[in-house]
Amino acid sequence: MTKTKSARELAETYFTAWEAGDFETMRGLLAEDVDFVGALGTVRGTEAALAGLQGLGKVLEKIDVKVRVAEGDEVITWFDLCTSIAAPAPTANWMHVEDGRIARIRVTFDPRGLLAGFAEQG
Repeated sequence: MTKTKSARELAETYFTAWEAGDFETMRGLLAEDVDFVGALGTVRGTEAALAGLQGLGKVLEKIDVKVRVAEGDEVITWFDLCTSIAAPAPTANWMHVEDGRIARIRVTFDPRGLLAGFAEQG
């Protein structure tokens, strides 16, 4: 019998998998109808969320977690989003877990550096 991961454990696994480019692990963490709203876009569904994360993953160098706070089914992770195209972006990520999967994600950061970096790439 497998133990259901806590919201904190799901968040830790999510960020570790994203940093490693392990999108199959990430797929297993997300609810089928995951609702993602962030500074670079809004999507619904596992495949759409993974596509966005894979796109940013192409320039992702490191996720430098500063603090993670969990209370019940809610987790907030504060981190520096380190990419190859912009200065580190201080970022807040809130996740809500339902039935052992990440159901909602909200991400906020100043996207100007990333947008300029993507524009320079053409």
